[in-house]
Amino acid sequence: MKDEKYLELLAEKYPTEQAVCREIINLKAILGLPKGTEHFMSDLHGEYEAFCHILNNCSGVIREKVDLLFEETLSDIDREEICTLIYYPVEKLEMMKKESRNNEEWYRVILGELIEIARLLSSKYTRSKVRKAMPDEYAYILDELIHVQKDEDDNQVAYHQNIIDTLLELDSADAFIEVLAALIKRLAVDHLHIVGDIFDRGPCADRIMDLLMNYHSLDIEWGNHDILWMGAAAGSEACIATVIRNNLKYHNIRILENSYGISLRDLTLFAEKLYPDTEPMEAALKAISVLLFKLEGQVILRNPDYQMTDKLLLHQVNVQNHTVCIAGTDYEICEETFPTVSFDPSNPEVSYELTAEERDRILQHELEVMEGLRMAFVGSVRLRQHMNFLYQKGSMYRIFNGNLLFHGCVPLDESGNLEGVVFHQKRYRGRDYLDYAERIARRAWSKDATQKELDFMWYLWCGRKSPLSGRNIKTFERTYVKDESTWHEASNPYYQYYEQEKICNMILHEFNLYSDRSHIINGHTPVRTSRGEHPVRANGRLMVIDGGFCKSYHKTTGIAGYTLIFNSHGIRIKSHQPFQSVYAALTENKDIESRSELVETERERLMVRNTDTGKKILEDIKGLKMLLQAYREGTME
Repeated sequence: MKDEKYLELLAEKYPTEQAVCREIINLKAILGLPKGTEHFMSDLHGEYEAFCHILNNCSGVIREKVDLLFEETLSDIDREEICTLIYYPVEKLEMMKKESRNNEEWYRVILGELIEIARLLSSKYTRSKVRKAMPDEYAYILDELIHVQKDEDDNQVAYHQNIIDTLLELDSADAFIEVLAALIKRLAVDHLHIVGDIFDRGPCADRIMDLLMNYHSLDIEWGNHDILWMGAAAGSEACIATVIRNNLKYHNIRILENSYGISLRDLTLFAEKLYPDTEPMEAALKAISVLLFKLEGQVILRNPDYQMTDKLLLHQVNVQNHTVCIAGTDYEICEETFPTVSFDPSNPEVSYELTAEERDRILQHELEVMEGLRMAFVGSVRLRQHMNFLYQKGSMYRIFNGNLLFHGCVPLDESGNLEGVVFHQKRYRGRDYLDYAERIARRAWSKDATQKELDFMWYLWCGRKSPLSGRNIKTFERTYVKDESTWHEASNPYYQYYEQEKICNMILHEFNLYSDRSHIINGHTPVRTSRGEHPVRANGRLMVIDGGFCKSYHKTTGIAGYTLIFNSHGIRIKSHQPFQSVYAALTENKDIESRSELVETERERLMVRNTDTGKKILEDIKGLKMLLQAYREGTME
């Protein structure tokens, strides 16, 4: 009955035997095409210019194709200029106009070169797919130029030349170059993976989100910084306070106020009254930090399952001695006053209240400030659009073409086994735990979200056993305690065991991945190249591709991080030097210096039949053959 209904639906799309045969032929031909290129990036951290450039140059893939075609015929400078034109066509053309370099002969040459690059990149796709990648207004012309063939009398070549002549005659060459550049970049990468942490530290995460929302094919694996913003937009006050604190700490309030319309005015005015001798932004940072530790305390007290009561340190402060008691030891603190904290040793919970009674005007104002901030986050239209996109395209992990992608970790215990966590009297571990975390994260975005679900968003951000955090966060200690020995943030054992091939195999098997071609692709932790660390671990079973885009990491890592390219020939890690600027790229054709390292080379070239798409096509062919048989047997009219 089920097959009969399926065939009826299929017959609506393929109403004749000839239509079925045509589609089977088409699908079988697609199976024999080379696998499309996948591009992996991680930990963008708001660094829009560097991200945009690596997205434009496809981690060096564009330069490789230009060199492949023109290394023997064009100088290094000429090839660099072609690449810059592809990366930034509008800006480069404008600059060339000012320098009067774009004469008719230049247009003829560059159009021919760009068409040749597009032709090379289009060769691994069906003509239909290439046509769909083209803008409607130029699709016919592009299709003709890319698929031009030489014939005995060179009629096609003359036809090609006439198109170029007409473009120049109509003064449409610039627009056509822009379209060609966009097509080249689109064909260079078939699918993009963002393995977490789009937000925080850098100033322009919103612009990155705008760019991603217009990208042709991508997925996102949530990072801890992404989940923090998702929790804030959903209304978690602990997440909201953390977002504000992070952005004040990194002097990045423009993204809140200018990009998302979240005013910090009330917070700043409140902070100035509390700390009158402190610079306004520094005062705001102090005020939001205390608010954060109060709100975190409330979350921990509401959720004993989190087992994080040792992080309740605010009530352990001794304001007279300027110390805090941590695990039985008193440590000197750098903050002298806590004007909004009520200290009552006999009732620790009082320290974490935002307000006691109406008679306490300061604490009542604190509550009003927090409520105003919550309403601003929840009510920001642009923030909601971006978070909707993160929910639509994102997930805790993803299995794609045999690889396992996640940002943080699969928590392990001290023995290297999958660590169990208990929530609401039920134990989760491994894949079940990540699935549970995703279910709760999605519920937190619903209109009917409970406080427990909103609290879990904060836990995913920094919980001791969170798969997105993976370490014991010491925000309180790093904020107040002078003794830096208390700052150490112990990592989950995953980060020691993921060097071992057998552990990585165990994790892959947990996600039903048993192929020798399967890998774990991980973000989150910067690769300290300057200390001899390497992104490829566990005999090639795991790759860490923290993009290192964040400028503050460059001294630690020694480079600007790694990206990954997986095409029909195999997997390559790409290491990158810091990006100078768009201006340097335009004026000096400065590209990001990248080095390519082969991780795995396929003995036989991977084709579409070897991919997830190929599996789906084979299923479709199976159904079409059933329909064909039904037509031929007369059981389907």
